[in-house]
Amino acid sequence: MCTVFVSIDPDSAVPVLLLSVRDEYTDRRWLPPGCHWPDQPDVVGGLDLDTGGTWLAVDPSSGLGIEPVAACLLNGFGHTADPHQRLSRGRLPLIAVSGEPIAGEALKRYDPFHLVVARPSGVHVVSWNGSSVEDTELPAGLSVVLNDGMEGQAGSGACPPRIRTTMNARRAYFRARLQAVARPEPTVGPPEGVWGEWLPIALGDGLPPDDPAALIRRLVSPTGRVWGSVSLSMVALSPEQVRYDFGTVPDSGPSPRIVLAGA
Repeated sequence: MCTVFVSIDPDSAVPVLLLSVRDEYTDRRWLPPGCHWPDQPDVVGGLDLDTGGTWLAVDPSSGLGIEPVAACLLNGFGHTADPHQRLSRGRLPLIAVSGEPIAGEALKRYDPFHLVVARPSGVHVVSWNGSSVEDTELPAGLSVVLNDGMEGQAGSGACPPRIRTTMNARRAYFRARLQAVARPEPTVGPPEGVWGEWLPIALGDGLPPDDPAALIRRLVSPTGRVWGSVSLSMVALSPEQVRYDFGTVPDSGPSPRIVLAGA
């Protein structure tokens, strides 16, 4: 149940803000953000050790008129790819920040997804349900992207009702909370200073992990396998620079620990 909050203010010194929560099985192996891909040496992202891809990639390069770019992946619902031809969706953020289009026959080799591609000049979301693709430009203001699409409105029949309920609870609660406080303009300094009132909200806003609206979740399956929020990313994009703050969720509790991990 990954979630991405996107704030766009074209008149701000920092026009685009991303707040992304990654939900996953906690035993899936990964490394925190770094420059993990020799063929894309400037790209920063967490590394999925199972597939070699990532869930969020940032290219801070801004020389020669090239804008900084970030791409964030969410799994979607719909028709899955042929298992004999399937490619890992973790490749998609790396493709997006390289500037290559996400389209054509190659899409059929990916399971459904939503890919948020953000630049200081604008943000769009590429959504693939296994049979058709949509490319949606986001408006100014606060938007929420969920596993069931923009604002959770894709209406996929493959989305279980209980998941839709919790997604919508999370969306409604945290949209209201983020809109109720001053929008930050993160530049240089410790996270506690530059993200302002957004930071304690991003850390979960005090909700327990079993609350239907919780941003930071923990669930234990009958087999004992733990699923929940494993990391938090906060990205600020301006024409001159990118700020990328990254937090992990310790197994001992529901609150992320934020550390600066990017440019």
